[in-house]
Amino acid sequence: MINEAYKAMLGGKSVIRELSEYATARGAEIGYENVFDYSLGNPSVPCPQDYTDAVIDLYKTAEPVALHGYSPSLGIPSVRKAIADSLNRRFGMDYTADYIFPTTGAAGALAHALRVVTKPGDEVITFAPYFPEYQPYVNGTGAHLTVVPADTENFQINFEAFEKALNPGTAAVLINTPNNPSGAVYSAETLTHLAEVLKAKQVEYGHDIFLISDEPYREIVFDGGEQPYPSKFYDNTLSCYSYSKSLSLPGERIGYVAVNPRATDAELIVPMCGQISRGTGHNCPSSTAQLAVAKVVDETSDLSVYETNMNLLYDALTRLGFDVVRPGGTFYIFPKALEEDANAFCMKAKDYDLILVPSDSFGVPGYFRMAYCIDTDKVKRSIGALERFVHEVYGL
Repeated sequence: MINEAYKAMLGGKSVIRELSEYATARGAEIGYENVFDYSLGNPSVPCPQDYTDAVIDLYKTAEPVALHGYSPSLGIPSVRKAIADSLNRRFGMDYTADYIFPTTGAAGALAHALRVVTKPGDEVITFAPYFPEYQPYVNGTGAHLTVVPADTENFQINFEAFEKALNPGTAAVLINTPNNPSGAVYSAETLTHLAEVLKAKQVEYGHDIFLISDEPYREIVFDGGEQPYPSKFYDNTLSCYSYSKSLSLPGERIGYVAVNPRATDAELIVPMCGQISRGTGHNCPSSTAQLAVAKVVDETSDLSVYETNMNLLYDALTRLGFDVVRPGGTFYIFPKALEEDANAFCMKAKDYDLILVPSDSFGVPGYFRMAYCIDTDKVKRSIGALERFVHEVYGL
């Protein structure tokens, strides 16, 4: 018989993907330039030319058998060292190659990090709003995901609810900052408080609680700020990263787990990830992608368009009367819908070719997400459609 658990998942397809597919189909009818598709977080700026040049150079000059051969099970040593050195330069850490495990994007990093610090029956705590795929990521390990209600005032951490949720079965806490879908950037104050709570609970419960930090939007921060590095605040931290957003390489599926060298059993965690790969069939990301990323490890794409788009949308939304927290980063904005039922709100928006994602799957009812990683010209044109929608449907 086929696996009933995965069969059941067929009835719960990603809302985001379904909306993206609808937008593509609608675009075939009226021209995709006329569909204001805010569904999918797919970067809209090209990768740096240096990355492309690095790939071309590898294909031209590297010995083919070596280039296309199997990567070592824990990743290419020179790549691991390049990533460690970059993190040390940028964040004042003390990683070596032994604490870096290359993965197939942030999803692969999370899959390994969750398995290395939990066992079936354990609890993982995360904070609303959260990326919906956390549910299958955690469920696939046999652990259970508990979602702490959102602090909708500023989308930092609701610490009162968090401390109530913590219990002796808590093995890990999963954060995402800058946050998808809210765009919130956890402050140093938030991360300090989080670390203090976790340290106290480790003593109270008599076991480690690991912090798994999901960081693919780390470089997309606005107003000249930057994301404080969570591993600087708490020793038992596993940082999960992807170059999908910083280098605009989502299709290359290249990321890593960085193990804080001061974590409990830190020297064992990367080798354990290698064993986890054996059981999941992960078996390393592309050798070419690893080697090319190592050549541009301190670079990013031109990410400035996202701040431009955010300001356009934030100004328009607030002018139209939406309740919205200004994003500190990412390429998402998370306004409150103009009626309690966010699904109904987003369905009505589709009549204006506005493709918006209702918030229920993010763990916060009554909101919607806009992924503004689209051309600025289309953002500007979408504002007229948004104005018509709000005026004609809600009389505002």
